[in-house]
Amino acid sequence: MNMQAVSIKIPDAMLEYMAVQNEGEELMRNAMILFPYIQNETISHGKAAQILGIKKLDLIALYSTVGIPYLDQTKEELESDIAVIKNLRSHSA
Repeated sequence: MNMQAVSIKIPDAMLEYMAVQNEGEELMRNAMILFPYIQNETISHGKAAQILGIKKLDLIALYSTVGIPYLDQTKEELESDIAVIKNLRSHSA
């Protein structure tokens, strides 16, 4: 994967946290940079994974290690979706 260096403005106090010690930290930093674009639906998890050079499931697992869920539905929303799917299946049978 080709990499580019970029320059960004950050508060002085952040500088010590920007240096990465290994590839894992670099991957996490880059994944976190991409997350807002996933969240606002500019890109998908699959596209973000492709950009990072990893599998989609690996990206989902990476986000879960810092408490970012793949599905952000409430229990009620999930139950509603399941009910809709069951209803659709019963009508197509």
